[in-house]
Amino acid sequence: MTRISRRIGSITESATLAVDAKAKALKAAGRPVIGFGAGEPDFPTPDYIVEAAVAACRDPRWHRYTPAPGLPELREAIAVKTKRDSGFEAKASQVLITNGGKQALYNTFAALLDPGDEAILPAPYWTTYPEAIKLAGGTPVIVETTEESGYRATVADLEAARTERTKLLVFVSPSNPTGAVYTPEQVAAIGRWAAEHGIWVVTDEIYEHLVYGDAQFSSMPVLVPEIADTCVIVNGVAKTYAMTGWRVGWMIGPEDVIKAAGNLQSHATSNVANVSQIAALAAVSGDLSAVEEMKVAFDRRRKRIVELLSAIPGVDCPTPEGAFYVYPSVKGVLGKEIRGQRPQDSAELAGLILDEAEVAVVPGEAFGTPGYLRLSYATSDADIEEGVGRIAALLGEAR
Repeated sequence: MTRISRRIGSITESATLAVDAKAKALKAAGRPVIGFGAGEPDFPTPDYIVEAAVAACRDPRWHRYTPAPGLPELREAIAVKTKRDSGFEAKASQVLITNGGKQALYNTFAALLDPGDEAILPAPYWTTYPEAIKLAGGTPVIVETTEESGYRATVADLEAARTERTKLLVFVSPSNPTGAVYTPEQVAAIGRWAAEHGIWVVTDEIYEHLVYGDAQFSSMPVLVPEIADTCVIVNGVAKTYAMTGWRVGWMIGPEDVIKAAGNLQSHATSNVANVSQIAALAAVSGDLSAVEEMKVAFDRRRKRIVELLSAIPGVDCPTPEGAFYVYPSVKGVLGKEIRGQRPQDSAELAGLILDEAEVAVVPGEAFGTPGYLRLSYATSDADIEEGVGRIAALLGEAR
């Protein structure tokens, strides 16, 4: 009999958080590490949101338990915000407030998946998806995409992965880690395919406001209304409002799924911290001016980091259309000698970059596609210049 259950023992640590923790530990030890690991805006949470939280701290109403599914006024406000931002119409009873987007995802997978059920997951994928699927008893079925396809899966790709055990599809646009954005036509085609085969869609819309240039965010149940009864939307305040530490996410779906997920949450965590919920209420009820200011900075940084990375021999960096990540291929560098080492995969290369250049990046192995690195440009312009400059100097030694 093992000390740790096989179910929990099989979970791998979040690679992005592990890289970020190591970078912060090295910085605390006095090393000049620059971190591109975590997807965390470098902006402070907007003042009006912080002030709402301060007021909530002083109000005894929020010093007590509140309903496990979330404050009624926040659930209603999220329904209104969703209609405003994506066009999807939902009732407050279809909203469950969760401890960040990660709990929303786990709640969803736990509510939908039984052992033996398969979940189609396009890769590169965010590192948490397969772990949450497996923890809920499901089996991830990986569909690989490449830079040549714009990191987008086609209906043909998804159909090739479909079996009689397929229960759901995880759909993400804009994407973490690639920044890929599906066109409305592609979103609609995938939605119709899911509807035709009775497949649930779990659509992660956390980066809905972070699209650039001609790219356009599209919500699948808006374009394909017939999937609304077999679709769960996951979202949160973390990325849009620079609120990663406040831990407020949500899921929107059919009432029976929300009720089941709420029952799970009532035993797992109960209500999300009330102060955070009041802060989220201020965020989603306000306008998007602060969001637009951050987006201007992200767009500028996006263009610059692509320019800098693309100038490095052996690195191929597509221009992302959304989120705040680049996902360059480093296959042209692997196997070459760099300071006495010959990294054979992107994990070894990421380790070399951290040790020698003191820059933290996340290897593609964490996202299901070795041979790539993920860098978040949700950091300062100065860090982008200095950090990518260090990487360029190091990889420039490759022979």
